Amino acid sequence: MENQSYPVSQTPLVPVGRHCILELYDCPTDLLNNLVFIRNSLQGAAKIAKSTLLKEISYQFHPYGVTALALLAESHISIHTWPEIGYIAVDIFTCGQHTEPEAACKFLLQVFQAGDYVLLNFPRGRLTPQFQELRENLLVCKGVKS
Repeated sequence: MENQSYPVSQTPLVPVGRHCILELYDCPTDLLNNLVFIRNSLQGAAKIAKSTLLKEISYQFHPYGVTALALLAESHISIHTWPEIGYIAVDIFTCGQHTEPEAACKFLLQVFQAGDYVLLNFPRGRLTPQFQELRENLLVCKGVKS
């Protein structure tokens, strides 16, 4: 376990990573259907997040829409576009203390020229008091102990 992100003695004290869910609204339609632009934006986001891009895959839907995924050494970034409504769904999950997924979100917000956005950002791998409270209030997806 020498290569893990955090020392074993500290694992209860830190999350394994951070997860950003970014919703971009009112984006220019031409950007959302441009596969080359989206791939370049994905690569730029990986660099801005200070992550290591291992592999990229993308697909152009017809008549419109693109899905692009960056496999990172630190996890992943995905972009899914709906040009017909000017909407993009972005998912950025990174682990390690060196990464900056929020900076990647800010970058994507700018390059896609979003008129509006919602950003959800939360730690992964640690049950914080806020998530414990949220979990207790959810009717579905509650953990079950045997």
